[in-house]
Amino acid sequence: SRVKLLLQEKKNSILHTCFCSVFHLPPQDTQGPNAYLYSKTLAALDSMLQSLVCSAGTLSTMELQNIFQLLLPFTSSQPEVVEERAMARIARLANFITTYSLPQICPCFVQATDPGHQCSETHQFVMLGKLVGHLTLCCTCKDRGTRHEAAEALHHLHTFIVQQLSKRSRVRRDSLGDALGDKSPLFSFILQMFTKYLRPTDQVDIILIAIKSFRSPSIYSVSAAAYMVDILVEDPAFQPGQVLTIVWTIYGNLPSITAAVAHNSLNRALLVLTNKHPAEVVASLLQCSPTCTHVAMAMWKIMFSKPQAAKKVLQELVSMLMNQPLRKTSTSSKDNPRILSLAATRTINEILLQPTCLREVDAIFPQLFLALLFQVSFTTELALQEVQIFWKEHQQYQLTPIRSAVNSIRVLLCVMGFERQVLAIEAQGGWDALLRAHTHLMGVSILAREMMETPRPLCYTIFCHLAELLSVEGHTWEMVAMVFLTEMLGCTNLSEDVDRALEIFPMYLQSQCLGMPSLVLRAILKLTKRPSTARRTLVLLPHIMELLQDADSDASAVALPVLGNMLCLLERKASSLTALALADKLRPLFEDESDTVRELSIRLFQDTMGLVVGAEKKQMKKKVWDSLLPLLLHLHDQDKSVAMASQKALCSASRFLKWRQLAQLDETAQVWRICECLLARNRSKAKDYLHQSQPYLKSLQESLRREAVRFI
Repeated sequence: SRVKLLLQEKKNSILHTCFCSVFHLPPQDTQGPNAYLYSKTLAALDSMLQSLVCSAGTLSTMELQNIFQLLLPFTSSQPEVVEERAMARIARLANFITTYSLPQICPCFVQATDPGHQCSETHQFVMLGKLVGHLTLCCTCKDRGTRHEAAEALHHLHTFIVQQLSKRSRVRRDSLGDALGDKSPLFSFILQMFTKYLRPTDQVDIILIAIKSFRSPSIYSVSAAAYMVDILVEDPAFQPGQVLTIVWTIYGNLPSITAAVAHNSLNRALLVLTNKHPAEVVASLLQCSPTCTHVAMAMWKIMFSKPQAAKKVLQELVSMLMNQPLRKTSTSSKDNPRILSLAATRTINEILLQPTCLREVDAIFPQLFLALLFQVSFTTELALQEVQIFWKEHQQYQLTPIRSAVNSIRVLLCVMGFERQVLAIEAQGGWDALLRAHTHLMGVSILAREMMETPRPLCYTIFCHLAELLSVEGHTWEMVAMVFLTEMLGCTNLSEDVDRALEIFPMYLQSQCLGMPSLVLRAILKLTKRPSTARRTLVLLPHIMELLQDADSDASAVALPVLGNMLCLLERKASSLTALALADKLRPLFEDESDTVRELSIRLFQDTMGLVVGAEKKQMKKKVWDSLLPLLLHLHDQDKSVAMASQKALCSASRFLKWRQLAQLDETAQVWRICECLLARNRSKAKDYLHQSQPYLKSLQESLRREAVRFI
């Protein structure tokens, strides 16, 4: 009773000392005078262990497992007499719990429970799998006595499990008997008998024990351990964390395993796990070895040895490359998606050099090619800290993360037979451009143009995949994808497929990504100039007109020519209505900071006057009158092209309004007289003109400020 008052560490130390003293006694002489003493000593030890369990009260389950945990190290890598005595203690203790009711033990360790089931740690039998796995292997050891005791312990454990399930069933004493090593059919019976009761957590513990035992083929049967692994990895219910643990264990022990039987078993296990849990296996191996060491490469080769597994692995690696969050989402470098995508790039670089996976690579080439391209873009944006996390332990490699990503694209193109494109990109400086953030998009454009020289079916597949990817906004790689897509639209071979791009363009015309609306508008401008695609772009007309209200100068400078081309494509009535609606949106652009936008907006306004017909003319006249003063002031614009455009627009306005005096004064450039005539013609609008002229008092151009003051 006093023992339970001791601290756990102190108690464990005393128990360990006790075990060492008793187990290392000289071999027992069954006929000698010391036989009785040895027997009494071991019986006293058994009694003490049972008393410890009983006196623990509600913590008896934890105490039982603690004792098992202390006994297990004495059952391996020890003299035979020590192993047998330690195993006998486990067997006696296992027999004891079949007759002693452990208080409040939860049956969840052998029985399926509800997903929300919770129980105290003190009521869980968490080391069942570890115990069963170790005892099962001990049934194959060389010493007959240890084998017998291990079989006895398993027999009692099985009885205990059945009692917890039914409280009535008991396995017969001779159901296990004496295991005679892995040659005995009883060995497979032992494993099958327990498997139906073990949870995935316990099965994982057994798998780990079996894998670690491969390192010591002289102690346990390698074939028996291999059988255990083969049987247990078939469980489809493993959680991601459990798969990670298994993969980590394979990776950590593989260099020390020499037996062919063991290697074959691990190969089979890896393939089974890959087929059932591809995402977890790939992520786990990337975490094990971000820079793809020779051990990891050996495991990757196994996964690529079978077409079905290879296909799944490639798809998961592509997913890793595409999973590029804007910010670091994990505090651990191991499971940080940004770091894992770097690791996937490095791994693919090595995999592409293996001739066994070319068929699978060919089947997924468009997706893999684009994923690697996006990875290059992502790598240029990585923080220095993240690069150092990935690279600090592997500085012996010559390739930095971004060079590794670019090199992967080059290798991929070469193994797929596109050496000519690789050389052409090199000649244009495309590979070097990809490496630098400020020239990266130029490199993407070069790459896209050269890829258009590949067979049309491949171009079509890449184009469709890009359009599908861009159908969802918000990815880090959307600018790169759009640059590539718009370059592909320049190819006449894809004219029939332009509708795919037109469907996604409205979303990106409203994008807040810097430069995205301008990029999309430039692509649309090219399409409006091509007879085969021009009219199909008209579906975007409302979106582009809406864009003018909030667009920056760069986007407006492209949108205006696009609108001009579209107006020419419309039927007469539609063109008239559109020109009328567009006129109001153009007038604010007369004051834009960009010389180009001012000139283009004034020229397009001039064109709208010629397109309005019928009943719309009356409404258009009011808009033209409202535009006269801004046009007059811009006759003094510091940019000569804007001044010239204003003069021509005024000339067109005079004809549209049928105001001959305005036309005559405009021809003689008598601006002051025009202003006087404007006021004389309609004095009721004096307040409106005053309101129009006030913004020009804050103009950046001195000439416009001066003319505004003079007019006021």
